Amino acid sequence: MAAALLTLRSLRNRSFPPSSLISRFMSTLVVAEHEGGSINQSSLSAIAAAGAISEGNSISVLLAGSGSSLQEAASHAASSLPSVSQVLVADSDILTHPLAEPWADLVHLVQQKGSYSHIVSSSSSFGKNILPRAAALLDVSPITDVIRVSGPRLFVRPIYAGNALCTVQYTGADPCMLTIRATSFALPQMPAESKSHAAPISQVDLSTFSEVALGKSRWLKHTSLEIERPDLGNARIVVTGGRGLKSAENFKLLEKLAENLGAAVGATRAAVDDGYVPNELQVGQTGKIVAPELYMAFGVSGAIQHLAGMRDSKVIVAVNKDGDAPIFQVADYGLVGDLFQVIPELLEKLPGKK
Repeated sequence: MAAALLTLRSLRNRSFPPSSLISRFMSTLVVAEHEGGSINQSSLSAIAAAGAISEGNSISVLLAGSGSSLQEAASHAASSLPSVSQVLVADSDILTHPLAEPWADLVHLVQQKGSYSHIVSSSSSFGKNILPRAAALLDVSPITDVIRVSGPRLFVRPIYAGNALCTVQYTGADPCMLTIRATSFALPQMPAESKSHAAPISQVDLSTFSEVALGKSRWLKHTSLEIERPDLGNARIVVTGGRGLKSAENFKLLEKLAENLGAAVGATRAAVDDGYVPNELQVGQTGKIVAPELYMAFGVSGAIQHLAGMRDSKVIVAVNKDGDAPIFQVADYGLVGDLFQVIPELLEKLPGKK
């Protein structure tokens, strides 16, 4: 008992460093995705989220793959992102494709050497595929789909399909692992590349990198739509259709409207399940999360799972013949009408894309 009281008195009398001092020792690893020699926008948002963790946070960006595009992305990140302290490059053919097993092993390897306080990635298919497995290897519990960083260990994430927000305090061991919703973090400013202020680029030592996990999954192929429209996740304008369009042929009306507006095309899960469009166009809780400046919904009822993927849009316009459709509860502008009359009128009045 006396020993316990003595311990309590010693703890009471001990002076602990302020939180601002603790934050100086924080370091964050951002697991980034790159394509065509540049970092994807969702990963840029992850870098912005890492900067919000603490003022003195040291940010390292991990890039992996092979070939010239990897080196170009590393050079671009080092010279045009002022918040980045270091760029780590893992150059190996094994990491060319984002398979969960080798990438998770890579994150585990880098963490063992770097002892980062935080590991951050976007909530894209890339981050969702890799970070949970890496967290299991590191024996920590990740916090997913973060929309706000309130402190070094305090985060806000949506629950119940976005109808409520939950504040989560991380009390586990380092590293604190996060996936962030890219639409909730503004992209960092990208000044002109400056070699004088470029962050150092370091090669990750892969001599001890294990290839045991390679047999568990393998890369088959990558397919994408051959279209000139903007990417759904990053578009300024999104035009979405629901089951009310009734067929894949009618979706061509929506595609024509999107072409005139320079917009991306989205769809509800019901439209995808009915085969109107491929599933990469799905917007919602189990699809893509979007937050464009303008979101136009045609024949979309407004199911809670769909609203979870687009409720952060700046302006929402809804067209539906059912005046009681839930989509009107979140819409800034609503029109009760037949979309097969409204869309042709819009096509007639909107100039075509030059």
